[in-house]
Order: sequence, then C-alpha cells, then structure tokens
Amino acid sequence: MKNKVRGPRNYNNLLDRIANILVEARTKVVREINKAQVLAYWEIGKEIVEFEQKGKSRGEYGEYLIERLSKDMAPKFGKGVSPTNLKMMRLFYQTFPIRQTLSDESARKQKFQTPSEKSEIVSRKPSIQQTASGKFQISRTLSDEFEPVLSWSHYCELLKVDEPLARSFYEQEANQNNWSVRELKRQINSMLYESDQVVRRICLIK
Repeated sequence: MKNKVRGPRNYNNLLDRIANILVEARTKVVREINKAQVLAYWEIGKEIVEFEQKGKSRGEYGEYLIERLSKDMAPKFGKGVSPTNLKMMRLFYQTFPIRQTLSDESARKQKFQTPSEKSEIVSRKPSIQQTASGKFQISRTLSDEFEPVLSWSHYCELLKVDEPLARSFYEQEANQNNWSVRELKRQINSMLYESDQVVRRICLIK
C-alpha cells in the first residue's frame, strides 16, 4: 500500500527526531521560566536594598520593611513573598550584585576602539584571575547587570557559601556540568573548591 509507513527504521528515526524537538523545546521553556524567576527575585532584592539605603540605617528598619512588605503583598502573591523569602532575595542581590565567572585571559578581554582609534583592553565580565603567587583576585565588569545561569534553588545553595571565589567556582561548575541542586550541594559539602585550589598550587610549584 502506498500510504503504508516506509520501513520501521525510517519511522523510528522520525519518532526520535520529533521527540527530541519536543524535549528540547520543553527544556528551553523551563530554562526561560527559571531565568525569569531568578531575575525577578534579583530585581526585588535590588529594590529592597536601594530603598533601605535611601531610608534609615539598616537593622531594625530593615526588619520592619521586610515584615511590612510581606504582610501587604501576601494576599496577592502568597507564600512567595514570606519574610524569609524576601530576606533571601535581599541577600541574593547583595551577594550577586554583578556576574562573577572563571574564564581564561582570551575570554575575559576584548579590544575596543577608543574615539582616537587607539585600542584598549577592557574586561567585559568580572572574572577571577590567578597571580604568580597563586592568589586570586576578582576583576569587576563594566556592567552591573546580573545574568543568571542557574535556577533559584541553585542560587539558594550558593548563598550558603561565604567565600566569593568559591561561590563563583561552584556557580560555573554547576552551569557547565549541568549539576542538579542535589549534586551542587554534594560538591559544596565535599569541598571541591578547596581541593581544586590545592591541585592548582601544586601545579604552580612544579
């Protein structure tokens, strides 16, 4: 019959391709939703911090502001704006005011022409640079925009890491290796960053 599907192999290949398209589309949707959520929480944190800075000193005033915001917004937005969550958003903005990435020299720097047509090297993104002594320093970005690469649950785990360099390390590793929240937590608890630094220092000595 002319209408009969041609061969099981051809059909199975078609089935796999269509399934892959749908899976990729769903993954992109989830990724965009996660990104929108993280950006929204970062913006909320920014608004709270900037409002506090314009008002009275932090401390009691900050706690009062959080409680009042939660109370006024809860009827419309529910548990998502609980005092605990709002405090986390504030801390999120304070902890990630700009992007921090681990990258090599070529990726960190690009040339831009000045009005006098002279080339100068400027860093587009904040990065962690290793000095000859093995110490690390953070270079700041030209932009203060935050670009999330992980889900909100991932960032909640990263907020538990006090050391900025370690936090940046885990953020990039989680992004590049597609770690789940559980895997990120496991790697943090296993002190992967500290182990990595020991290896780097040994290599520098050699």
